[in-house]
Amino acid sequence: MKKSYIIFAAIGGLILIVFLMYYNAYSGAVSKQENLDEKWNNVQSAYQRRADLIPNLIKTVKGAAKNEKDILLQVTQARAGIVEAKTPEDLEIMGKKINTAINIMYEAYPQIKSTENFRDLQTQLEGTENRIKTSRDEYNQATKEYNTHIRGFFNSMFINHETFPRKTGFTADKGADKVPEADF
Repeated sequence: MKKSYIIFAAIGGLILIVFLMYYNAYSGAVSKQENLDEKWNNVQSAYQRRADLIPNLIKTVKGAAKNEKDILLQVTQARAGIVEAKTPEDLEIMGKKINTAINIMYEAYPQIKSTENFRDLQTQLEGTENRIKTSRDEYNQATKEYNTHIRGFFNSMFINHETFPRKTGFTADKGADKVPEADF
């Protein structure tokens, strides 16, 4: 075999190895960048879920609590009116209020469900915040994997850092490390 064929084969093999290393570095960076973008989109989706869900839950709980308060007030007022009535004529004077209140006199007070609604709201709030935290943690993990990939020894030689810039993970707002004070 000629010496020139061996040299060309060696150069060709070296070019092939360099190309495969570049291909692997570039494809890996694209894959990790897409994964990172997906994780950030999941964080945004969790934020949107919270923005859509929580105000509606709060309105529902407030409405149910107000409704129960009104019912309990009406029942209490009706019972107070019946107790004050001394004769059947007094009952007739009370009119429409008494007609509904006579049945209430032998019934138990309505069951209050607003406490359960508030508990369910707390559960939804906790679940939503847990989803957001999980999404943020997954984003931070994907950021680490991406940055590790693009900053690796061989990959950093082959990858364009303008196309694949280093990313920062999720960081908390300033002051978020302070425990919030509960104000009741």
